[in-house]
Amino acid sequence: MTATGTAPTSLRPGTPDAADDAPPAPRRPHVPWWRVPAALGAGALAAAGFAPLGWWPLTLVGVALLTVVVQTAPRRRFWLGYLFGVVFLGLSVGWVSVIAVPVAVALVAFESAFYGLLAVLVHRLRSVPGWPAVAAAAWVVVEWVYSSVPFDGFGWSRLGYTMVDAPLAGLYPLVGVAGVSFLTALGGQALAWLVLRLRRPSGRRGRGRWRPVAVVLAAALVLGLAGQLLRGWVPAAPAGGRQVTVGLVQGNVDGVGVAALGRARTVTNNHLSETITLMARARTGTIAMPDMVLWPENSTDIDPLVDPTTRRTVELSVQIADRPVQVGAVLQGPGPDERQTSALWYDPEQGVLDRMEKRDLVPFGEYIPFRDVLLPLVPMLQMVGAQSVAGTSDGLMTVPVAGEPVGVGTLICFEVAYDGTVAETVGSGAQLLVVQSNQATYGGTVEVPQQFAMTRVRAMESRREIAVATTSSASGFIGADGSVVWQTAEFTADSHSWTMPLRTTTTPAMQLGPTIGVASTVLLLGGIAVALWRRRAARGEPAQR
Repeated sequence: MTATGTAPTSLRPGTPDAADDAPPAPRRPHVPWWRVPAALGAGALAAAGFAPLGWWPLTLVGVALLTVVVQTAPRRRFWLGYLFGVVFLGLSVGWVSVIAVPVAVALVAFESAFYGLLAVLVHRLRSVPGWPAVAAAAWVVVEWVYSSVPFDGFGWSRLGYTMVDAPLAGLYPLVGVAGVSFLTALGGQALAWLVLRLRRPSGRRGRGRWRPVAVVLAAALVLGLAGQLLRGWVPAAPAGGRQVTVGLVQGNVDGVGVAALGRARTVTNNHLSETITLMARARTGTIAMPDMVLWPENSTDIDPLVDPTTRRTVELSVQIADRPVQVGAVLQGPGPDERQTSALWYDPEQGVLDRMEKRDLVPFGEYIPFRDVLLPLVPMLQMVGAQSVAGTSDGLMTVPVAGEPVGVGTLICFEVAYDGTVAETVGSGAQLLVVQSNQATYGGTVEVPQQFAMTRVRAMESRREIAVATTSSASGFIGADGSVVWQTAEFTADSHSWTMPLRTTTTPAMQLGPTIGVASTVLLLGGIAVALWRRRAARGEPAQR
């Protein structure tokens, strides 16, 4: 021993002298082997609720399994949640790789961090009374954040979208997607609570031990019955209200993926051809005669207001239809090397009467954030083309249909994923809802059925019928209760018509706005405060005055 009482450096741990004097080596934190595959499996189960599988009960199990894993893990909860997110997002939004694999990897890697944070929160909230509800609020807040930032967010994989065919679907018009996300997360947390409670040693016997199970099952039954009863509720259209027969056209696109780009004139010609077919069938009585015709987003990528050939093709389509045609077009401007994805309302007699621009743009797909900095560093981004400029309208075009004005609310492609955009469009006075989309790039991937399911959710949420026109897949008509009235196959040219009532009723979900997100944030912050206070009290730290 030295004078200071420390062990000589020549002595190694493990020798008798070192063992006597050296402090015990700290135990390395470890994660038992089963928790890693359990976290990965939880991500896969949660993702199974999304279209095209739609196995929504597995989403509840996945949420519960993640909670059980992080509650019983001694450390590294963030990384368990991160692994959950990698699998969950990889399966649900991995289709982004069609554009560019690095973009998909970056998106999954970034958004998985939110699930890492969620795992930490779910564990910390265990000490809070009623923690399943607070943990469910944490899910809503996390979804709210990554649906908003960065670059307006990308909230594609929200739990609320998995319940489109579940009993909870009847609650969409009351609480919206955010509210159904909360109830879905609450169901998963309640299941986890039961598992953790029943596996804990307890002196209770008989009925007392199983009473919590009965309470949870009773609550689930009540919610399920309420949702099922409300599933068919649709507010009546105004007495004597008008109806509009919409004809939609899916012209089809040659090729899939990135190969589907760059055939602008062919795509426009395809929609002219299918418009001829639509009107021939209507004039022979095979389908109802439309009052208007809906073309999809990007039905012309060449500005018909500037290019004479494209203008003639579109105007010929309108003349053949002899009724208004809503055309999805990419317009030049408003500045140099800029463009706008737009909806143009073509009247057969007066030409373009109204227009609106897409409001929610896809970063690195339609525009490049920090373009001046990134473009020289990543030359591949030149494939994005001219910089898209977001529109600022409310999504409403008030236009004449069959001689009377109609408020046509338009959502363009990914805009169906944004709560605020949908609510603004409906709240602006939209009597008729249409969706224009170009999914040719994502043909054959799960993006196509996912977006159609998402649009069904919006129909249920707003209690409005929706006409969906796409270039090559998943066009169709959706009832106000979310039922699929008619739908196209992928990679085909097709057309159809359907009579849709004009509605003016605004559901509670459309009026809530960010209320559920704000309420969830308040509940979460309160839960965090209680958890911190309890942790401090358990350590015996004196409270500050």
